[in-house]
Amino acid sequence: MSRALIVIDVQESFRARPLWKQIADPEIAEPVNRLVALARAAGDLVVWVLHSEPGSGDVFDPAQGHVRLLEELAQPEPGEPVLHKTSHNAFTTTNLQQLLTEAGVRELVVCGIRTEQCVETTTRVGSDLGYRMVFVTDATTTNPIGDLSAEAIIERTEAVLRDRFARITTVAELEAELAPSQT
Repeated sequence: MSRALIVIDVQESFRARPLWKQIADPEIAEPVNRLVALARAAGDLVVWVLHSEPGSGDVFDPAQGHVRLLEELAQPEPGEPVLHKTSHNAFTTTNLQQLLTEAGVRELVVCGIRTEQCVETTTRVGSDLGYRMVFVTDATTTNPIGDLSAEAIIERTEAVLRDRFARITTVAELEAELAPSQT
């Protein structure tokens, strides 16, 4: 296994926040589910990452009950790790790198919530650690920040990652590239 799909923070905590009404793609589970199906069909490792802030008393505090995958997401299958992180990237406060090393993974396909925050940060750290990074832009989402629209933030994130930290692609492009041939 040389590739893994990292599903970052596609969790109910975000839906429980008032900002969810402004999220660019409230149907984020659909493209993520397509990526999960594609990864599973290819025999790739699927890693689920949830952001957690124990003791905070907010929607990221596990005691509040929102630190769980979005209801409409495909659920983890046996052997698919579910990691809980307390930092912006999926590496620093988890054993993600150890899991990937033990599985022989060299390429990471990333998707999730907060395009410019946790997904971008994980992409940058993964690149620094030597992984080939694939950023699936239409399987990420975010909300406006200040005067910046969600679309502008996503566009900016693509621009700063492209060809420096990651290959930027879409779900449909990966499906065309990785789907078994129809011969």
